[in-house]
Amino acid sequence: MRTATLGPAQRAESLAAMAERELDVLVVGAGVVGAGTALDAVTRGLSTGLVEARDWASGTSSRSSKLIHGGLRYLEMLDFALVREALKERGLLLERLAPHLVKPVPFLYPLQHKGWERLYAGSGVALYDAMSMARGHGRGLPIHRHLTRSHALRVAPALKKDALVGALQYYDAQMDDARFVATLVRTAVAYGAEAANRARVTGFLREGERVVGARVQDVEGGGEYEVRARQVVNATGVWTDDTQAMVGERGQFHVRASKGVHLVVPRDRISSSTGLILRTEKSVLFVIPWGRHWIVGTTDTDWDLDKAHPAASSADIDYVLEHVNSVLRVPLTRDDVEGVYAGLRPLLAGESDATSKLSREHTVAHPVPGLVVVAGGKYTTYRVMAKDAVDEAVRGLDQRVADCVTEDVPLIGAEGYRALWNARARIAARTGLHVVRVEHLLNRFGAMAEEVLDLVAEDPSLGEPLQFADDYLRAEIVYAASHEGARHLDDVLTRRTRISIETFDRGTRSAREAAELMASVLGWDKDHIEREVQHYEKRVEAERESQRQPDDLTADAARLGAPDIVPL
Repeated sequence: MRTATLGPAQRAESLAAMAERELDVLVVGAGVVGAGTALDAVTRGLSTGLVEARDWASGTSSRSSKLIHGGLRYLEMLDFALVREALKERGLLLERLAPHLVKPVPFLYPLQHKGWERLYAGSGVALYDAMSMARGHGRGLPIHRHLTRSHALRVAPALKKDALVGALQYYDAQMDDARFVATLVRTAVAYGAEAANRARVTGFLREGERVVGARVQDVEGGGEYEVRARQVVNATGVWTDDTQAMVGERGQFHVRASKGVHLVVPRDRISSSTGLILRTEKSVLFVIPWGRHWIVGTTDTDWDLDKAHPAASSADIDYVLEHVNSVLRVPLTRDDVEGVYAGLRPLLAGESDATSKLSREHTVAHPVPGLVVVAGGKYTTYRVMAKDAVDEAVRGLDQRVADCVTEDVPLIGAEGYRALWNARARIAARTGLHVVRVEHLLNRFGAMAEEVLDLVAEDPSLGEPLQFADDYLRAEIVYAASHEGARHLDDVLTRRTRISIETFDRGTRSAREAAELMASVLGWDKDHIEREVQHYEKRVEAERESQRQPDDLTADAARLGAPDIVPL
């Protein structure tokens, strides 16, 4: 079983290794596209490095709608190529590449007009299913079905009777986006890539016009490294233009940021056995099942303020609540909201000023010798973007390089997952954990759940749930620091777990216990634990304050009241 450990020792070794010899490919940015690019490059036999200024997926790739989907609304725009490509990728992820992380999810689309709308929308969903099956990777999902109003209300009793005349139900897929990226990084490392988070590119190395590497600052240790590479790939998402400016090139395209805000509410606040998809005047609104919660979103507005910490304003929250309440029998209130998060979509700037009409397709460019830029796209098609980026980098290498193989490279944890799932009752009996706990671990780690269970075997106290966030075991916190590259409390509560959005206290009551568990791996003393807890509490308060502000400008100012933690 292939595995990789992203602990503190590995990080230091990777930084040193990247500086020791020239790499074939250095990837800058460890969101889903950057992590996917590193995996693509290393599995073609190229020596590969991956650096990330903050944490894996700390930007857009941890703040999405958490859907793996073909993009049903792009059919309406007649963008058949994009939908076809995304449906193929959805099927690959569900069936072959990451069945432990990517799961089917049903959606109900309420119909509000008799006759024509059922024919119109039904034809679109039928085409969606047909395109999926035609790719040979859609047979694992149920096909759509038409529902009468009474049937739809039995499936989703939360809906107002007058909000629909009937409905369609279809299937897409979902995943935990930040966990998916961390798994991508670990998979790349398992195949030989070097990877380091909290490693910021401060400039590019040049020989004449050619980019020959990057200067990388170790944000944790304070040192600086010169990492030389025959090709550098800029995969920095909404920071693409900023990174591009380091080489003095404006680039062949520009990336604009569109803010999407999501709310998280408890599962019992909306009585439904299915997700919902609703039309708004600007876009679509999803109500997505998420364990013991719902994710409700999203907005789609232009954003030109702080990219690291996009803030949700009071107006954003009101917008989402207003639109979802238009169809709910029992409306949601602010008191129902457990968590709020805002993410930025990297959109290729086009002729239209409306961000929802900017391109979701991706572009790859080679603006100067030695530097490849990849931008745009959507989460579902990250593997295609990565392939195209590496194909472009290969054109700059004076050697024969193998074709992309990631279509046949499962992520770590996928191999053996189904066998372990079938044996989950036996695993529960062996470990003394409830079978529901074992299922939770298998759906987060796949076959790597055995490594988490090994920690419990060594220290049975780690088999206890975390106080005030009892969906997660204490062992998962330790594992995040020892195996998944978590360096700070925020990494664990926000990305390795989702405690920051799944509890009404936003994780503040769990913070100290989690920090003490991380300390055993990262060597923190009491003062360091205290700094981590205080920083996290300040971050939560700054986010709460931003969400009380009336607009983007005041919300951004409030959120910036809590700076990123800097190790002493």
